[in-house]
Amino acid sequence: MTTMTGRPPGATEWFQRAKKIRQQQLNHLAQCGTLVNHLSRLVHMLQCERGASNIWLCSHGQLYAPECKASRALVDEALTAFHRSLNSPSTLSGSALCERIAMALGELERLSALREAIVNLNITAHQAMEQYSRTLRHLLSIIPQLNDSIDDPQIAGRFVALYSLMQGKEWVGQERALGSMGFTQGHFSDDMRQTLVDRIEAQQACFEIFLTRVNAAMQTAFHAHAQPHGDIEKLRRIACTRQPADDNGSTALNWFNLQTTRLENLRALEEDAIADLMADVQARIPLEREAPLFKGEDNILPLFPDKALLPLVRQQAGEIERLSRQLASLRDTLEARKTIDKAKNLLMAHQNMSEEQAWGALRKMAMDKNQRMVDIAQALLTVKTLWQLTPKG
Repeated sequence: MTTMTGRPPGATEWFQRAKKIRQQQLNHLAQCGTLVNHLSRLVHMLQCERGASNIWLCSHGQLYAPECKASRALVDEALTAFHRSLNSPSTLSGSALCERIAMALGELERLSALREAIVNLNITAHQAMEQYSRTLRHLLSIIPQLNDSIDDPQIAGRFVALYSLMQGKEWVGQERALGSMGFTQGHFSDDMRQTLVDRIEAQQACFEIFLTRVNAAMQTAFHAHAQPHGDIEKLRRIACTRQPADDNGSTALNWFNLQTTRLENLRALEEDAIADLMADVQARIPLEREAPLFKGEDNILPLFPDKALLPLVRQQAGEIERLSRQLASLRDTLEARKTIDKAKNLLMAHQNMSEEQAWGALRKMAMDKNQRMVDIAQALLTVKTLWQLTPKG
């Protein structure tokens, strides 16, 4: 901070510091634009690879071989661009952000082994889906961390909207993958049906947050192109209420194509949301640079000529509080997944269960006790030192 010799910094110096910090935040966000774009594309391509791989595995290698090959090539291309966007360390400040990136990269390093198991049909569709979804979860967790240092409520709100859209899209991707498995196999288990319902409810909750934070044009585009239409709803009812007919995979391909169209529409909306966010950031940089310094109380009030100062402060405080609640809810979701993963690993280690079996056991306990999976998982972790589990022989 610039100071005058012989006296402590006064109002002018503090206004200068505030202005400098706002400029630094905006510049940092502008530099992160490339990372966000490459991250969203990588997520989308991985979602495509996951869906195609599920049909390949469930059809025992009879369907979607060319689509699997093509989707892997697109993922590799997106992954190369993502790695390039990480080569500018000045944009990646904060240990928490770096840890999120490290976790995502650790999962991506296992992608080659996963693909080999899929090609050789040495892995189940459920196991493959879990690994793809875990990788996607870590990639998506990077987005909220980019927003941690933003003071501007409007910019923060747009980040909440973007993350909610991306997370909702991921739930749609998991719904597509689950439906593809069930329709290809010609059977939906009770666990699969419950998971489908969970994914449908989760995506709706995310999209509700998104719609409250975007302009009317994006709301209209979402309702016109990204909502599930009648054909999807009809297949949802079949999946959740009765067993599908044996039709050599034609219903599975129809489901996959319908949901793929919806995902592509969501992807287009996602690109628009990112472009809109970054355009706003870029437009604010010169405005902030040219904005005059505040030089006293008399110069503060004219900046808000149409609003009394106290109502304005209350409005902004309420806005920040709403954003904080939304971010807290999204972070709670991430923490819940971590807790469930830890409990799942505990069951796998002590009960010799596969990942799929451990997941099913947690879900069954939750359904039997009418509790959330995260509560069951937390209970297991809390008493694990007292829980005498005898490994199965």
